[in-house]
Amino acid sequence: MITIYSKFNNLKLEKQEQIINAAIKEFVQSGFDKASTNEIVKRANISKGSLFNYFNSKKDLYLYLIEYSRNIIRDLNDQIDLTEEDLFNRIEKAGLEKFYVQQKHPLVFDFFASLKHEESVEVKETVKQSIAYIYNVAIKRLYQDIDYSKFRDEIDVEKAIEILNWTMFGLGEKALEQIVTFEDVDDFGEYYFEEWKKYAEILKYSFYKQS
Repeated sequence: MITIYSKFNNLKLEKQEQIINAAIKEFVQSGFDKASTNEIVKRANISKGSLFNYFNSKKDLYLYLIEYSRNIIRDLNDQIDLTEEDLFNRIEKAGLEKFYVQQKHPLVFDFFASLKHEESVEVKETVKQSIAYIYNVAIKRLYQDIDYSKFRDEIDVEKAIEILNWTMFGLGEKALEQIVTFEDVDDFGEYYFEEWKKYAEILKYSFYKQS
């Protein structure tokens, strides 16, 4: 992280996670404007002076959490197997990796989901840029080095990819509307992963050459 957070980064990892989780829960529950640093320090079991020794302001803490979340999702994107040249196999493997990371960092994904609904004038533009950046990086890597010769000759590959993106985005939005917290992702995630596989089979049959 940026050097201005050096005091926070020097804390024991367990203490860092305690503060991060407390802050995420408050921001997710209340949104940026209404989030209370009093509630955050109470959840984290630290003094308010300590919090502002690590972060200059509530906004500074919020921006840190955005960068923290971006790094976790960036690491997830880096795990996408570029040696897997079949598009649908790659998407399935990437989905499994995402599921495992969601299980490990459920609150990060709660926070990232909440960013889409953040309306605070003070942070809205930063949030918008962060979401766009993460989305663009993920999509670029997902489709990198794919074997497009598997697509039927009459298929417009660019339009096929648009349909795939719409399907993945739509299914993701449907999941976000129904899940309360990623802390409960286990059964719910498996259900939606199975749902995706049903859509994928239809799209694969529509797009690929039949052997």
